[in-house]
Amino acid sequence: MSAIREVIDIDCSPDEVFAYVTDSSHLPEWQLSAVAAERLDEGPLHEGSRVRVTRRVGTREMPMTLEFTEIVPPYSWGLHGVDGPVRAHVRGEVEPLEQGRRSRVTMEADFEGHGLGKVLVPLFVRRQLRTELPRDEQLLKERLERDVA
Repeated sequence: MSAIREVIDIDCSPDEVFAYVTDSSHLPEWQLSAVAAERLDEGPLHEGSRVRVTRRVGTREMPMTLEFTEIVPPYSWGLHGVDGPVRAHVRGEVEPLEQGRRSRVTMEADFEGHGLGKVLVPLFVRRQLRTELPRDEQLLKERLERDVA
């Protein structure tokens, strides 16, 4: 299956967008399924940094660890799941618009299932993300534009 992809324009600079989306403490503010998130290491964000995210999938809460596979401030980031039955592969891009005063944000996600996840991914997870990702991007836009204003 192909990745689920959404694009939205935000009235914030790429630096502001990138800093916000790569700070795991903000995930529950703009991702509907994120119940909690915490960074598992200290220091500057780098490839290999890990984040523990607890997500609501259907009626269950599932903790998962994600590892950054790409960090190119303020233009792109990537993460992949390293444990749990549902392992995400996420990539985000920030494109500057209007001399860097606005940003176009593109997010793509796909999943692989392990054990029970082989059933959850096609039945629940992909369907939930197709509905949730556009709303997540809208929440991201509202949060950033409100905080910057």
